[in-house]
Amino acid sequence: MTEAANNIRKLNKCNVFETIAHEGPISRAAIAKRLGLSKQTLSEVAKQLEDEGWVRQVGLNKGSVGRAAMNYEVVPDAAYVAAVDLGGTNVRVAIADLSCTIFGEASEKTNPKGGRDVVEQVATICKSVMEKHNLPTSKLRLVVVGVPGVPDASTGAVRMAPNIAHLDKIDFSGDLRAELGVDVIVENDVNLAVLGEHWGGIGHGFDDIAYIAVGTGIGAGIMVGGELVRGKNGSAGELGYLPFGADPFEEESLRQGALERATATDAIRLHYHELTGKKLDVRDIFDRLETDKNARIVLDRVAREIARACAAIIAITDPEQIIFGGSIGRRIELFERVQTQLALLTSSTTELGISGLGGRAALIGAASLGLSQVHATLLTGGIPGAEISLPPAKLSKLGALVDG
Repeated sequence: MTEAANNIRKLNKCNVFETIAHEGPISRAAIAKRLGLSKQTLSEVAKQLEDEGWVRQVGLNKGSVGRAAMNYEVVPDAAYVAAVDLGGTNVRVAIADLSCTIFGEASEKTNPKGGRDVVEQVATICKSVMEKHNLPTSKLRLVVVGVPGVPDASTGAVRMAPNIAHLDKIDFSGDLRAELGVDVIVENDVNLAVLGEHWGGIGHGFDDIAYIAVGTGIGAGIMVGGELVRGKNGSAGELGYLPFGADPFEEESLRQGALERATATDAIRLHYHELTGKKLDVRDIFDRLETDKNARIVLDRVAREIARACAAIIAITDPEQIIFGGSIGRRIELFERVQTQLALLTSSTTELGISGLGGRAALIGAASLGLSQVHATLLTGGIPGAEISLPPAKLSKLGALVDG
């Protein structure tokens, strides 16, 4: 068989699997009609998928005339992906199967030692979740980890992640791969969050999206034309380094980012302390908005700077939608202020919304990226053009979508 013929066969295999994943249980005849394949070609591809364990036959449909139609559906437990959201405070792990069901979420405090200790912690949680649900580790095919920094593909290190010690000193992806014995993908957590919203959140149906996370820091995940924008060095969307909010030439701005110094957790607490002499948590400052003029001054400033960041994104990428996430970004009090300020800066029709996935957006995005990778590479060897769109995410087994 020539290389071209072999690639066509793989693409047919990819397309058949995608059709079954989206529409199964579905008959062989319906698949052939949908894809324009001959009965012989479809039979050969379906048999290969069945023999390899990716699809299976299910209950037959009996029509009024003729033989019963043979139906196919995806085998959910043919392979699993571990989705990991590694934050400075908590590490979360969930499992996704080939039917796009996400389940088995586990969470614990991130090891403060960082470095190799965090690698071992992530590996241990992944293994324990698999064991708890009686899932064979041999079927774990890929682990996707969201990190609060910039993965360096050349070294495996994670740069610009000050909230987790020593990730920039180790081959994080390589060490985790060695611990688990499976492939590992490391991606910025906010990039994963925009993928999560696009797949299973309010961004579904939009292909030009920006996701802005405001919490301990501030960052954005940007999608243009349905594709994630990473940039040459993976730093696209590092909003904290926009040159406003604070003096961008000061040493602290070079380390932390000028905008982050004016918008994130520490900035809110520091500004309130400068105005009142009192040290309060961000939650307490929000709780005082109705009765405390200084709390309103602090939040109005944050909203103004975030609105400027939104205006910059709109001017560059013209998104259909901007989604706000993070523990601070999802607060309605801030969201409404940003809406008001942004209306003064631009006449854009970009839709603004608050994430409905809460703190799980990055976790769901990790599952999305992992399943897309597994579907394409396992079925086709990753040949060009062999991409499989995912069916809708099944989130019911994750429970209520709230922060933990």
